[in-house]
Amino acid sequence: MTKHVIMLGTSPDTRGGISAVVNAWRAHGWFERWPIEYVVTHRDGGPAHKLVAALLALARFAWLLLRDGRAVMHVHCASRASFWRKCAFLALGLAAGCPILLHVHGGGFRRFYEVECGALRRRAVRFFLGRAACVIVLSEAMRAWVQAVVPGVRVACVPNPAPLPAPQSPPAPRDIVLFVGRIERDKGVFDLLEAFAAVRERLPGVTLVCAGEGEREALARRAQELGVALQLPGWVDAGAIGGLLQRAAAFVLPSYAEGQPVSLLEAMAAGTPVIASAVGGIPEIVTHRVTGFLVAPRDKAALRQALHEVLVDRAASARMANAARAAVLERHAPERVLEMLADVYRDTGLATLEAARAGLRGLREAA
Repeated sequence: MTKHVIMLGTSPDTRGGISAVVNAWRAHGWFERWPIEYVVTHRDGGPAHKLVAALLALARFAWLLLRDGRAVMHVHCASRASFWRKCAFLALGLAAGCPILLHVHGGGFRRFYEVECGALRRRAVRFFLGRAACVIVLSEAMRAWVQAVVPGVRVACVPNPAPLPAPQSPPAPRDIVLFVGRIERDKGVFDLLEAFAAVRERLPGVTLVCAGEGEREALARRAQELGVALQLPGWVDAGAIGGLLQRAAAFVLPSYAEGQPVSLLEAMAAGTPVIASAVGGIPEIVTHRVTGFLVAPRDKAALRQALHEVLVDRAASARMANAARAAVLERHAPERVLEMLADVYRDTGLATLEAARAGLRGLREAA
């Protein structure tokens, strides 16, 4: 039986879904509850900076195994470089006999495997998935896919926790349409710009805000061509996102691929009306016309119609937003999510720090 966990993932101060999830766990006491050593395998920066971070992480990981012996590995990964970067750690952990919890994030993993990998790389992906003690995924759709690719592997569905923004007092006027994410075509943000341009004449008091890094100049040029007043604040921290959500008449995420986006969960938990693409795990979060609007990716007409309905019928939008908040708090409340993850840890043979300390106290008292 192993007695501790080595968790491998991105730096807590990076801009991405993995860091957002891990930071939410940390804020709710996960790292105090369990005996975890966190190893940073990736940081923001250029290629050389990222390579140095990965090599230092590999050295630290090897040292922890030498110092403390066999550990449960909880490995956070996404597709492409994120997965390949973790392969050295996975190989070393397998050689040391470590049980591996392989936690797959992001919406691009299926395309990464099926389209971007050749036969040899697909074999490598199956190798590591198949040797995990448990593959942790974010949605039932992803669970079914992993089990089809690697029959017999144990897969647990642990959804992302919903960040709970502090309410604004007094409530802010809902005068913006908000997108939060990387500004690139695969996120559907250019489709959103065109849909907003089509409805803006009927709603002159509403502004489009696209928060995030990426192709900001290209989006600004397209907005100028369409005559749309666009705000591009760049990357914003959690506190600023909470303020934007309180002002948003709609949060729109028209991505072409997603896993279980934390930004969407946060918008729903904030009581903001949502429009999102019916991709990845999103249909497991949003019920069409009950907790928000679902549209097909790349369907600009459907996106335009959904945006018009949300902005014009504010009463119906508010009802859906209230239903969405209730649904998210029921399934994605951090305490509930962490209890699901605790079940995975216990099945791997781990005990909480509280239980370990209680057992130690009992032994001392008996002596």
